[in-house]
Amino acid sequence: MEWTIEPMQDSDWPAVREIYRKGMETGDATFQTAVPEWAEWDAGHLRHSRLVTRDADAVGAWAALSPVSRRACYSGVAEVSIYVGEAYRGQGLGRRLLSALVAESEANGMWTLQAAIFPENRASIALHERVGFRRVGVRERIGQREGRWRDTVLLERRSKSVGI
Repeated sequence: MEWTIEPMQDSDWPAVREIYRKGMETGDATFQTAVPEWAEWDAGHLRHSRLVTRDADAVGAWAALSPVSRRACYSGVAEVSIYVGEAYRGQGLGRRLLSALVAESEANGMWTLQAAIFPENRASIALHERVGFRRVGVRERIGQREGRWRDTVLLERRSKSVGI
């Protein structure tokens, strides 16, 4: 397949939604248990740094950033979401996409990216570490998913070119 990495278009939402839904079903990708409607998802993510991988008309993965705070002092800090379609995992697509997301975020003035990942999601933790994220710590019993307390591993990546 000839995957390209492109800015996410509003018209990509059905494919993005389906990849997100399948990730949710694993139980180890997010605290969310239902895919939001487009308007809610759109409002919760930064307008820049929304990427998809595309082969012809197929979307194989997506990544986007959410602001961590509305306070101006944190304007360059965002949380990463990245989801790879089940059929495309283990092919290096996630690494290419996350690397592109880092570059796109820096082009838009972001100095810190963070990710909160369930410890059971070892593949996602390894992906982030391969792209330069470091473990900050474990947030124990930080939230519940379907009545079960869950920990998250907090990772961050500091830009070497923005905010130094």
